[in-house]
Amino acid sequence: MAPARAPGSPSGALCRQLLLTLAILTFACDACKTVTLHVPAKLDAEKFIGRVNLKECFKSATLIHSRDPDFQILEDGSVYTTHAILLSSEKSSFTILLSNTETHEEKEILVLLEHQTKVLKKRHSQEKVLRRAKRRWAPIPCSVPENSLGPFPLFLQQIQSDTAQNYTIYYSISGPGVDKEPRNLFYVERDTGNLFCTRAVDRETYPSFELVAFATTPDGYTPEYPLTLFIRIEDENDNYPIFTETNYIFKVFENSKVGTTVGQVCATDKDEPDTLHTRLRYSIIEQFPASPTLFSMHPTTGVITTTSSQLDRELIDKYQLKIKVQDMDGQYFGLQTTAACVINIEDVNDNLPTFTRSSYVASVEENRIDVEILRVAVQDKDLIHTANWRANYTFLKGNEDGNFKIVTDSQTNEGVLYVVKPLNYEEKQQLTLQIGAVNEAPYIGSSRSTMNMATVTVNVQNQDEGPECDPRLQTVRIKENVPVGTKNVGYKAYDPETGSSSGIRYMKSSDPEGWVDVDENSGVITILKRLDREARSGVYNISILASDKDGRTCNGVLGIILEDVNDNGPVIRQRTVIICKTVMSSAEIVAVDPDEPIHGPPFDFSLEGVLDSEVLRMWRLTKVNDTAARLSYLNDLQFGKYTVPVRVTDRLGQSLVTQLDVRLCDCVTPNDCDIYRSPRTGNGEVILGKWAILAILLGIALLFCILFTLVCGATTGAAKKPKVFPDDLAQQNLIVSNTEAPGDDKVYSTNGFTTHAVGGSAQGICGTLGSRVKSGGQETIEMVKGGHQTLESCQEAGHHHTLERCKEGGQHTLDSCRGGPTATDNCKYTYSEWYTYTQPRLGEESIRGHTLVKN
Repeated sequence: MAPARAPGSPSGALCRQLLLTLAILTFACDACKTVTLHVPAKLDAEKFIGRVNLKECFKSATLIHSRDPDFQILEDGSVYTTHAILLSSEKSSFTILLSNTETHEEKEILVLLEHQTKVLKKRHSQEKVLRRAKRRWAPIPCSVPENSLGPFPLFLQQIQSDTAQNYTIYYSISGPGVDKEPRNLFYVERDTGNLFCTRAVDRETYPSFELVAFATTPDGYTPEYPLTLFIRIEDENDNYPIFTETNYIFKVFENSKVGTTVGQVCATDKDEPDTLHTRLRYSIIEQFPASPTLFSMHPTTGVITTTSSQLDRELIDKYQLKIKVQDMDGQYFGLQTTAACVINIEDVNDNLPTFTRSSYVASVEENRIDVEILRVAVQDKDLIHTANWRANYTFLKGNEDGNFKIVTDSQTNEGVLYVVKPLNYEEKQQLTLQIGAVNEAPYIGSSRSTMNMATVTVNVQNQDEGPECDPRLQTVRIKENVPVGTKNVGYKAYDPETGSSSGIRYMKSSDPEGWVDVDENSGVITILKRLDREARSGVYNISILASDKDGRTCNGVLGIILEDVNDNGPVIRQRTVIICKTVMSSAEIVAVDPDEPIHGPPFDFSLEGVLDSEVLRMWRLTKVNDTAARLSYLNDLQFGKYTVPVRVTDRLGQSLVTQLDVRLCDCVTPNDCDIYRSPRTGNGEVILGKWAILAILLGIALLFCILFTLVCGATTGAAKKPKVFPDDLAQQNLIVSNTEAPGDDKVYSTNGFTTHAVGGSAQGICGTLGSRVKSGGQETIEMVKGGHQTLESCQEAGHHHTLERCKEGGQHTLDSCRGGPTATDNCKYTYSEWYTYTQPRLGEESIRGHTLVKN
C-alpha cells in the first residue's frame, strides 16, 4: 500500500490474447475455477483490480506467481497491476500459478478481465461504479516522548483510508510493540483508526518502531496496500556520560617537545547521538604534583598533550591527573563523570656512562686463555636495567691481534676484561689498551662528547710452556690399498721455547679403524691394515697426543685423505629383476660404482657367456645411458625363474659379474608376481600343486592296498588247491596295462594264462612274479617289471627267504624261508600254490589291471 500511483505507458494486447489462448489450453489439465474481474479498459500502474480466493483453489500453496508480468498477486489474493495497461480487446486473461515447494504440487487459476463499460450496460442503472477520490492512506509523522508520564493510553495519531467513503473499513496494525516484543505497547481503534500508546518507553532500549497498518472491509477485501508507520521515540537526557576506563595510564618520553600527544580519553553517552544530550566536553580538574602545569586536554577530542618541554624523569617519573567529562556541551546543568589518569615519564638516553677511574692495571700469565683479568665500573643516571643504562664496552686501541675481549655484566653494568688468545711473553711483555663505554641506546643528550674513555695496562708474566700442536689439524694424502707396512709423514708438534720438535713424543689417542700406527719419537705413521676409501668417506681423522719430557701435552688431529684407486667394479644393486610378460618385454637394470666418478661411468654392459651359450639365445642387453641398460627376453620364453650373468665394466676396464635373478611372470605389475603360480618353471619342469601331490600319494596307497589284498588271497587259495606250474615258465612278467582287453601281442585262454617256456627255472618265475623285500623293519610284496629279474632266494643279511605256506591255528601266513639248499624248491612250490589260487581270478576280473606277457 502506498500513495496514489501515476499511470504508466500502455502495452500491447496481442500478447494478452496469446496468453488467454495458452491459459485456456493449460487449464484443461489441472486448473481451478476461472475467476472473472471487471476492469476498465485503461489500468493505471499499481492499481488494485480485484481479489481472487486462493485458499479455495489450493490451501497448501507456498508459492504464488503470475504468469503475466503485468500483474502482481499478493498472499491474500489481491491483484495489482505492475504498470499502466491499455486493454484493446473486450476480454483479456492471465494465469495465476500456485505451487507447493515441498510436495511439488501445482495448480493454476485463470483470471478473465472484462471491460467495465460492457458490464455496466448489462447492470441495473442504479448500480454505482467505484470512483477514487483524493487519497489519505499515507504515513503521518509520529513520535513519543521517552519516559512519558502520560496520561495513558496516550493518543498519537489517526490513520484513515479514502476508501472509507464507499466501504466500511476496519483498521488494524502489527509489528514490534503490537504483536511482537514489547507487546501491547500500541493499539489502534478498529473503526476510527486512532493510534494509542499504552505506557512509557525507554529510547535506549527501543529507539523507534516500525508498524504495519491494514485497511480491510468486513468481508476481508483489502482495498489498500499495507501502510508502514514509523514511530520515533524522542530522547530525554537521562544517561550520564561514562569514561571507557576508570583509570587511564599513559606514558610520554622525558624532554618531549611542547604539544606532544600523551594519550586520549574517551567517554560514551547512551542518549540520542548528535544532540546536546550526547555533546561531551573534557577537562583536567587537578594535577599532582600541581606545579608546574605540564599537561592540557582538548575539550572535544579528549586528547592530552604536553605544555612544557621540562619533563625530566630523573626528577619526577610520574604525574597523576583527575579528569572530567560533561554532556550538554559542558553547560553547568549537564550530567558529568570523573576518572583518574596516570602519566608515566619514559626514560631517554640523556646521560652518558662515566668510568669511575681513568686508568687501570692488570696482569696475566702467558698462554692463559678464557681468564678474567680485570673489572671496570661506570656510572649512569638513566633508568637502571634499560638500554639507556646498560653500557657497551669497546676497544679503541691495543687489541689489534684480538687477544682480549670485554663484556658487560648485566647485573652490575661493569666491563669484564678477558684474555681469549694466548699471550707470548717472549714476543711482548706489556700491552696497553684504550677502552670506551657507550649505552646500548643512542645518546640524545646535550653533551658534545658521546663516549667516555679509560686506559688499561696489561703485564704479561713468563712461564715454562709445554709442546704446541700448531696447526692443530694436519693432513696427509695416501692412496687407498697401499701395502701394509707403508710409512708416511705423520704429525709434528714443537717446543715454543726452542722452536724444535726434538724431545717430543707422540701417541695416538683415537684410531677408529685401527689403520695406522704412530711412531713414538718421530710421529711417522705406518699402515697396519688395508685402507679402503669406500669404507670411510671423506677425511679419516686420527687424534694425536704430543708430550714433552715434563709430561706437558697438547692435542692434535692428523687427517688422512684417502686418494681413490680403481679397485671396485660396477655392481648391480637390484639383483632380482621382475618382468611382467603380459605388459613388459624388458626391464631396466642400473649399475653403480663405489669408486670416484673418474673411475666410474660410462659403463659397458654385456651378457656373460660364450657365443653359443643358452644365455645369449634367451636374453639381450641394450644400453640406455651411462649407468643403465635394458634386459630383454627373446624367443617367447616360458614363465619362470632364470639366472642371467651380467658383466659391467667401468671406463678404465674394471669389471664385475652380477648374477641376476630374473623372474618372468604372468602379471600386470611387479608386485603381483608370484613365480610359484606360473604354469611352468624355467627348465620346463612341471610344478605340481599340493592337491596334485596328495592325489598321487592316495593313488599309490590304494594300489598297494589292492596288491596286498591279492597276495594275501593267493596265499590262502594255494593251500586249498595245490597245482604245479611247468618249469618252462621263465622270463615272464606281470605288467600294467591301461586297456581292459588284451593287446594284439597277448595270448589269452579261457582257462587261464597261456605260457611259453623260454628257459629258466621256477626260481626265475618266482622272482618275476613277486619277491619278499625287507626294509626298515617292514616287509612288502613287490611286483617287478622286466624279464631278467629273478628271485634270488629273497636274500637279506646273509639269509635266504622264500614264500612258504605256514598254517597255524587255521591261518595262512607269509613267512621267511629258512635253509640254504631248499630255497629254490620252496620258492617253486610256493609259486605253484600262488598260480593255483590266482589263475581263475585273474582270468575273470583282475585281467583288467594286469596282464601276464612274455619277454
